[in-house]
Amino acid sequence: MSGYLLSRLLLYTGGRHLTSFFSPSHYVLPDTRCRTCPLPSQARSFSSRRGRSDGSSGQEGENTLRAPRGEMDFQLSRLQINAVLCANEQSVRIPEFDGRGGPSPVLRFESNQLSANTPLEDRRTSASCLQTRGMLFGVFDGHGGHACAQAVSERLPYYIAVSMMSESVLEDLEAAMETLRPVPPILQWYKHHNDYNYRESAALYVEHLRVYWQELLASEEHGDGMRPADALIYAFQRLDTDLSLEAQVPLANDLMRNTAIQAAFAGCTACVAYVGPEGVHVANAGDCRAVLGVQEHDGSWSALPLTQDHNAANVAEVERVFQQHPARERQTIIVDDRLLGVLMPLRAFGDVRFKWSRELQQSVLENGDSDLEALNLYQYAPPNYLTPPYLEATPEVTYHRLRPQDRFLILASDGLWDEMTNDEAVRLVSEHLTGIHLQAPVSASKLNLGQMHQLLLRRRARATPALDLNGATHLIRHALGTNEYGEMDQERLATMLALPSDLARMYRDDITVTVIYFNPNFSKTTN
Repeated sequence: MSGYLLSRLLLYTGGRHLTSFFSPSHYVLPDTRCRTCPLPSQARSFSSRRGRSDGSSGQEGENTLRAPRGEMDFQLSRLQINAVLCANEQSVRIPEFDGRGGPSPVLRFESNQLSANTPLEDRRTSASCLQTRGMLFGVFDGHGGHACAQAVSERLPYYIAVSMMSESVLEDLEAAMETLRPVPPILQWYKHHNDYNYRESAALYVEHLRVYWQELLASEEHGDGMRPADALIYAFQRLDTDLSLEAQVPLANDLMRNTAIQAAFAGCTACVAYVGPEGVHVANAGDCRAVLGVQEHDGSWSALPLTQDHNAANVAEVERVFQQHPARERQTIIVDDRLLGVLMPLRAFGDVRFKWSRELQQSVLENGDSDLEALNLYQYAPPNYLTPPYLEATPEVTYHRLRPQDRFLILASDGLWDEMTNDEAVRLVSEHLTGIHLQAPVSASKLNLGQMHQLLLRRRARATPALDLNGATHLIRHALGTNEYGEMDQERLATMLALPSDLARMYRDDITVTVIYFNPNFSKTTN
């Protein structure tokens, strides 16, 4: 694709029409300012999702999203703590009306990320669909490096949006490409200034997205576009297929080929929410999670999970994997709660070591011109690798019709859920939202003096005013700083944030959180 053609692929961003289709300079948001040290025996068992012995991603370089801090001593001041927590903070208010005669389902959203890996392996995404109504939010938990999560976070929203477009809109896109006219904008991105884009691969990404919509146009059944649930499933599957194919074919230059190989051999889980006129559709592949915060008529709050974790703790998911392979493999597919004893999530993008045949892996790694040592890639097949593929990226899709009592949706990587339950997360966001800290009545006759003291400590902690203006930051602060009494422990928080990069991953994971607040007028109008 010519440079001129790429320059014609324009994307609307906050009233500006001068950014390219896959540009790093989309809607960039300004900065928003807003336990004791764990013993070695208390450290979480060290293993990246692949169980790499060195814990490194092998993808350090100047084109990586760096952690917001370097090594620090363990005596962080409150100001330093807040600076670390707020470095990737994002808050965006959405216009109450969507410009098409109806209220927007989303009032605002707040997001944040905190790294444990260096560089950060999580990614996030948020965008408005401009050719169809609704918004897309995604959280992507990378493993084996950041490359897969990076590629998926950039490309998946486009695949979803194109899938939902009508045939007439797709024809307009194709006609504009053919005649070198400006292409109708597809997405309006909401980017934090630390968010990174693969500029060197933009031409490849546009080319394969165009092939996808050409195939949709050739289909006799596309018509008015796919329904959201179908669009999410097809987009996940198609992008994973493209990631696989791009690593197998010759590309324009070494940098583009290296990026494609890294994205295919790394992996990521994904949780994407499409909030549109019909309600909320959540597509999940892996162990990120979406949890709805519901406020009942009596003022109480409850958590409604819209996803299930795809890991060995999910009996139905394990049985699904078993059914795809001979019965003789039932003892070797899941070992130590990991796929083939290696990988924790049972659905993921990339991870071609669990999808390709041994022969294909060997061919791609040996016959390519890439410096595998520099890319930290090596020829390796998991034990008992008999009947691939063992892994897929097909998501599980859940639909929820929005009600007046549905107040917010939390999307987060497993780094958050390792530290708190669904109910705890909803309680924290609800208290942050309302400023009300509800205390349940208790009978003092049932408690001894020590138990009463602990209860008072917990209640004092809950009554402390929130330090954060951002709900996602509030969750991350409590995930790392809450002690066994439910009290915010500044010493613990400072220690967790000041851990050197080679130790941090032993005690916690990357954390990415997005909190989406719903417009109450939307559910009232639609109901």
